[in-house]
Amino acid sequence: MKRKQIIKVAVTFVAALFFISACGQSKTTSTNTVTMNTEETKAKPVNDNTSNQTIDTATFGAGCFWCVEAVFQRLEGVISIKSGYSGGTVKNPSYREVCNGTTGHAEVCQIEYDKTKISFDELLEVFWKTHDPTTLNSQGNDHGTQYRSAIFYHNEEQKAKAERYKKELNEAHVYPNPIVTQIAAFTNYYPAEDYHQNYYNQNGSEGYCRFVIQPKVEKFEKIFKDKMKKN
Repeated sequence: MKRKQIIKVAVTFVAALFFISACGQSKTTSTNTVTMNTEETKAKPVNDNTSNQTIDTATFGAGCFWCVEAVFQRLEGVISIKSGYSGGTVKNPSYREVCNGTTGHAEVCQIEYDKTKISFDELLEVFWKTHDPTTLNSQGNDHGTQYRSAIFYHNEEQKAKAERYKKELNEAHVYPNPIVTQIAAFTNYYPAEDYHQNYYNQNGSEGYCRFVIQPKVEKFEKIFKDKMKKN
């Protein structure tokens, strides 16, 4: 093989490795190019109150919030979804701070849904089936406490349903290993920086989207095709 051909193959191989890198590595690149001043991009906490009796909120962490967002925003009955940080002790954390693992936050998606169209039980079913709840503080190549599997319940009903579902899955040995999903009371939520929002829909051609998120979305669409939005 000629030298030019060897170099071309090597460059292609390295590029492939880059594309399938972990979510954190990919987002670190974005942070360097988009958030020049992290103080300006820190978000405010979201008020959890709602006056509409048919609207409820769920907060799930299942690895990279790009993946979680891409799945749940396709569900019929989901009104809005926003990536952010929950479960930590630092107010208004930036993405860079959360990635350092010192704030205690998990990457989550805050989901507003219409209870007349989709139930919390159905959201839990999608949650359990679209990530690996048996790996502690990791999903695929994404490692760290910010990627932990977590359900932050907003009321006692959500808590009871999440704990019961987890117990039944473990007793039925649905997974080869025990579920390690954290089930904890919702205490705080801070929206992530703007460039994290609606990420897959706006950056579908990027490597992480094509090699990591797209397969998750395709799996979801096969399993839950009857629950997807019609348009």
